[in-house]
Amino acid sequence: QVQLVESGGGLVQPGGSLRLSCVASGLTFSNYYMKWFRQVPGDERELVARISPSGGRTNYAESVNGRFTISRDNGKNTVYLQMNSLKPEDNAVYFCNAGENWLTSLGDWGQGTQVTVSS
Repeated sequence: QVQLVESGGGLVQPGGSLRLSCVASGLTFSNYYMKWFRQVPGDERELVARISPSGGRTNYAESVNGRFTISRDNGKNTVYLQMNSLKPEDNAVYFCNAGENWLTSLGDWGQGTQVTVSS
């Protein structure tokens, strides 16, 4: 059974930074594309960033491009999301997921981690 455990969220002022982590288990981590999503209550879950199994390719939503960086450590089964220059519109619960390609995601979801950007 796949388990995804996100951490690192919190309250930060506009312009601040946070680093999210997601530890995955129950899968061969280095074989999977990893993705970060975010969701605001009442809205659809939004794809924020993706990274290839080797870490050599990344892709970002336009709204975060240039501010967020996704990375991974296959030795630790962990994917990270470094978030800089945070804005109030980044407020959301952030989730990670795995996929066999750029487009798909597994049905399992973790509990997410709340990011609140507020002065």
